Amino acid sequence: MTMTLREALEVLAAHRGQRIVITTMSPIAPWRELSDTPLDFAYIPSAMGQAPALGLGLALARPERGAIVVNGDGCMLMNLGSLVSIAHNPANLYLLIIDNGHYEVTGGQPTAGAGHADFAGLAHAAGIQRVYSFDNVQTWRTGAAEALSGTGPVAIWLKVEAKMGQKTPSPPQPMGEQIARLREALRT
Repeated sequence: MTMTLREALEVLAAHRGQRIVITTMSPIAPWRELSDTPLDFAYIPSAMGQAPALGLGLALARPERGAIVVNGDGCMLMNLGSLVSIAHNPANLYLLIIDNGHYEVTGGQPTAGAGHADFAGLAHAAGIQRVYSFDNVQTWRTGAAEALSGTGPVAIWLKVEAKMGQKTPSPPQPMGEQIARLREALRT
């Protein structure tokens, strides 16, 4: 049995430490219920797939803090090239690929390669050395401490249940406010 998105994020919340957490699309609302710190950034750009690049930049700029990007499988498919950039610019970046096999917020269409895309294999092939896969909440609870420790980059593939009928998320605050809040948190 796969895990729910909420279960996957609860485990992350228990192990995130003081890292920056960037959420995209479906994870935005449940993450906001679990965490609301200045280090949380809900990234809803006009182009899907750009959160890993943002996370990489933040992890390179603040290596002592590091960054966690919670990216959906649809977003990951939009920018598979970011895996190569992550692998060849070592930083304390932890990329969680939340795989539900669907574009939940655009109508529930199956993603290209749903059920066949091997995100762990893609991350390895791109050159990321530390790659983990979890398909149920118990193994994720057991393996999260290891996966989210040490130096990055790290790719973590989490298979979760799809939840149809989702609406496109709204950021919890306007983008300008989120940027100011994150900038202030990074100054301290």
